Amino acid sequence: MKSFFITGTDTDIGKTYITAGLAVSLRKLNIDVGVMKPFAAGTAQKKGYKSEDIDILSHAAMVRDPENLVNPQFFKISASPYTAWKKLKTKPKISTVLSSFRKLSKLHDVVLVEGMGGIMTPILKDYHITNLIKDMKIPTIIVTSSKIGTVNHTIMTVKMCQKYKIPVKGIIINNFDKGYEIKQLKKDLEDLTGIKVLGAIPFLKDLSDSSLYNIFKKNINLKLLSK
Repeated sequence: MKSFFITGTDTDIGKTYITAGLAVSLRKLNIDVGVMKPFAAGTAQKKGYKSEDIDILSHAAMVRDPENLVNPQFFKISASPYTAWKKLKTKPKISTVLSSFRKLSKLHDVVLVEGMGGIMTPILKDYHITNLIKDMKIPTIIVTSSKIGTVNHTIMTVKMCQKYKIPVKGIIINNFDKGYEIKQLKKDLEDLTGIKVLGAIPFLKDLSDSSLYNIFKKNINLKLLSK
């Protein structure tokens, strides 16, 4: 099974929880799963990893890989790597990120890489999340929502993947917001993008391993990930 880059149609779309759910589900299938978030930002935690997202993902995968591998760069302000670079004078370390990914790939059968923001989040002036995915040479899974406007956002995300020749494994609908009727949204997205919708996840209240696994097992076609 290949590794996957989990991107989204927007920030706060639920990439972390979708990635965590996929990690739990694959682990329950006896697949050795590694996790990674190349760039993270915000207020550092006092205990454990600096990034809360990495704590969530590592718990889901039941791994405790070194922080320099799972989160090579942490910015102390909530901003894109590009903006953080300009404000903090700390340049994003792309070569370090790619090296960390290669090392994690040797430690695990599958690595789930969670992106930052959307597909065109800037890392350098002329280097975006799209460039990073392409350099990692892995397919992406797009997380979208069910709110009005999601069709437009999803089509644009798919178009950018196509422009950069990034294979899209599928789309996952994070159904946390009232909007489209899911059955119709699934049909529309598949018709308009030509990309398979892997499933839709309802609003998550219980984020325990058993809850995540049951929800993902019921709502996501995990078999499509191995094809």
